[in-house]
Amino acid sequence: MIPVATVRALAASGLENVERHRRRINALNVYPVPDGDTGTNLTLTMQGIVDELERSTASTTAELAADVQRAATMEAKGNSGVILSTIVRGMARVLGEHEEVDGEVIATAMRAGATSAYQAVKVPVEGTMLTVIREMAEEAELPEVRALPVADALARAIARGDDAVERTPEMLDKLRESGVVDAGGAGLVELFRGILHGLTGEPLPEVPSVAEEIAEESIHHDESEFRFCTVFVVEGAELDLDAIHASLEPLGDSLLVTGDETIAKVHVHTDEPETALEVGRAVGVVDAARVEIGDMHSQAAERERWLAQLHAAAQAAPSEVGLVAVAQGAGNRDILRSEGAAIVIEGGQTMNPSVGQILEGVTAVNADRVIVLPNNSNVRLAAENAAAESTKDVRVIATSSVPEGIVAAFAFDADRDVDANEEAMRSAIEGLAVGEIVQASRDATVDGIAAAEGDFLALLDGRAFAASPELEVVLDGLLDRFSQDGRSFVQVLRGEGAPDAEEIEPRIAARGMDADVKWGGQPHYPLLLSAE
Repeated sequence: MIPVATVRALAASGLENVERHRRRINALNVYPVPDGDTGTNLTLTMQGIVDELERSTASTTAELAADVQRAATMEAKGNSGVILSTIVRGMARVLGEHEEVDGEVIATAMRAGATSAYQAVKVPVEGTMLTVIREMAEEAELPEVRALPVADALARAIARGDDAVERTPEMLDKLRESGVVDAGGAGLVELFRGILHGLTGEPLPEVPSVAEEIAEESIHHDESEFRFCTVFVVEGAELDLDAIHASLEPLGDSLLVTGDETIAKVHVHTDEPETALEVGRAVGVVDAARVEIGDMHSQAAERERWLAQLHAAAQAAPSEVGLVAVAQGAGNRDILRSEGAAIVIEGGQTMNPSVGQILEGVTAVNADRVIVLPNNSNVRLAAENAAAESTKDVRVIATSSVPEGIVAAFAFDADRDVDANEEAMRSAIEGLAVGEIVQASRDATVDGIAAAEGDFLALLDGRAFAASPELEVVLDGLLDRFSQDGRSFVQVLRGEGAPDAEEIEPRIAARGMDADVKWGGQPHYPLLLSAE
């Protein structure tokens, strides 16, 4: 049997390297807007796998592989996390059939991972992490690579992966226009590089410009008795990381001190955050801008609210069909509940729920047939995987935005059978136009539209449409297009930083269209619109 301790160590090494690169991977956005954070999703997906390995009591390689496959499925977050989970499941299936691993097994496992990933994506797109795992598998399958020891074969596959990542802009126009490589592919290579580091102990390359960035999500394994999650950076000369660790250890738990003799990153759960900061100040300079103190009791309260929602759904009167939706913004969630959603999961563009959380919601609904509205393209794969895992009849309607999801929910009727509901909801969103307005987080040219950092960028049906320093300019542009296309009704969901409804409604009326302006409360996007 492949030793469990070895698998744990290699998985943890892979996770650690993805964490090191998390911020860099998150920054590789095609659109200059907040998104699902690929680096964070890959990190959290791998963290779930590592946690399961720590709990595993497997006595055979096959049992261990089954544990990994289950964890990969349940913990996957976002499109990148779901695709990674399919790669892991495919590779684990092969590795579980062997008691020893050599270059031949690595080649077979990588091919299984690539095949699994391509099969999971309905319309595979080259220039993504699919391309990267495929080319890594192709390299591993070369006769001369198959004959190599495991570490050497893996090194060859990683080198091919690096090359594939660098070529992704040649395959996708949007990557080339934005001047970035594919984030998922970059993260995948770093995962394998971390595993190779665990095998050989050879030093890892420095992370470009973000060497001090550490992902604290990785060490939130269990509930802490302490209240404040405290994170800070200490800069100095000849810092003694072990001494800092020893001074902080009595103050709390989940302690992590990383860095080198010139800079240290500290994470600790404590009831005395100021005392922890004083430990840092005693040995160096603590940058106030990099101090983060989070109240974990409020995080626990969020979990309690989620459990209460699950309980209420389970105790509700049985219905012919149930509705589960995903949305950011308290107003948007209230709208969806008012239209019959038994469970509304908080999540979306910058906070992707896991397969496991969606499955929790589906399971809790007191109905044998359930419709799921992901309301974001980065949540769709997780929803589809949750549907596949459920024993219920689950239909996923691939809504890509909250406005689209709300229009679909308007057509939902819990007393109608699932087929009729699915048909009515799909018909409701057919031909719907969706507009989104967001502030650009950096200079970029996408879909031929140039936006400077801070500009308001309008998206129409998922593509860049207009950009301007003035929100009203891009709003008027969207409304003009709706009017020109013969639309007669516009729904507007106001988010953080949105103009008042009194400013929006006359603009719609002036173009001969009816308006329904509501408070959605979504972050990052001042306005979300749909036009029928």
